[in-house]
Amino acid sequence: MNILFRQAAAVAAICMLVLSPVRAQNFPAHSIEWVVPYAAGGGTDVVARTLGQPFAAALGQSVVIVNKPGAATNIGADYLARSKPDGYVVMTADTGTLAANPYLYQKLPFNPETDLVSVGLTVRFPMILVTRPDFPAKNLQEFIAWAKKQPNPVSYGTPGSGSPHHLATELFAELAAVSLSHIPYKGAAPAVQDVMGGQVPFMFVDSATGYPFITSGKLKAIGVASPQRLNSFPDVPTMSEQGLKGFEAYAWQGLVVSKDTPADVITVLNKALQVALSNPEARARLTAMGLEITPSTPAQMTEFVISERKKWGAVIKASGIKVD
Repeated sequence: MNILFRQAAAVAAICMLVLSPVRAQNFPAHSIEWVVPYAAGGGTDVVARTLGQPFAAALGQSVVIVNKPGAATNIGADYLARSKPDGYVVMTADTGTLAANPYLYQKLPFNPETDLVSVGLTVRFPMILVTRPDFPAKNLQEFIAWAKKQPNPVSYGTPGSGSPHHLATELFAELAAVSLSHIPYKGAAPAVQDVMGGQVPFMFVDSATGYPFITSGKLKAIGVASPQRLNSFPDVPTMSEQGLKGFEAYAWQGLVVSKDTPADVITVLNKALQVALSNPEARARLTAMGLEITPSTPAQMTEFVISERKKWGAVIKASGIKVD
């Protein structure tokens, strides 16, 4: 019996060695479903559709964008986690999905650490501290000084509780030692409108959302939360330049698949993703939106996610943010 078992195991191992390359060579044999866990028309949807065309060309199969919004990306992520692990369903996962939600929600229907597997990073949206055009502060030092003089905590807007914008502002409050009061909105657009109208003094806006308002002069950019100045806003200094050393905050995204997806299939997907990210037309459109293109290997994405989960988990615990 033991001999038969060993023989069967040996045959199975040989079959795996033989079939693995064949599987990769045959993948993909039909269309790929790209899940976007947000509504159509938003920044995440635009990124997926921009990359979807060159991604499909590189794979030699069509790519169908499917929107599954709700519950801060958890609906889409749960759908992916339950999908067959064959590489035919991929999803855009972001800061919330992989780094923040494990701390924001008491219970998730899936495990972000084990059920979602990295394919590669795509883009990141740098955060920019913005105010109305006639706001008295002209730079970060003046803004912090103004905030500290206020008799009550300074209000700020975000697209919602637990959003990357919310987390960035909480980290800013900690590092700048200012007292703030959070006003969550249902999306970035109404928050931006209230900042422009003066109902809320400031917010951290992502570069894609803020770009048209900053370039048109409807919002004043005080500083960007990235290590270097942005190509789309070369005259706006970084927060670090202005004295807030080490402050970095992004809304970032990457492509993931469900656990147990074969490694060789992930390799095929990653190679196609690199082709899409290097496509001149796609790059031009993404950078015009103020995005930074961030190609990576699956391992590099996993390492990055772990560091981001640690960083934002500490911020969430310190500030006591909960969304359920």
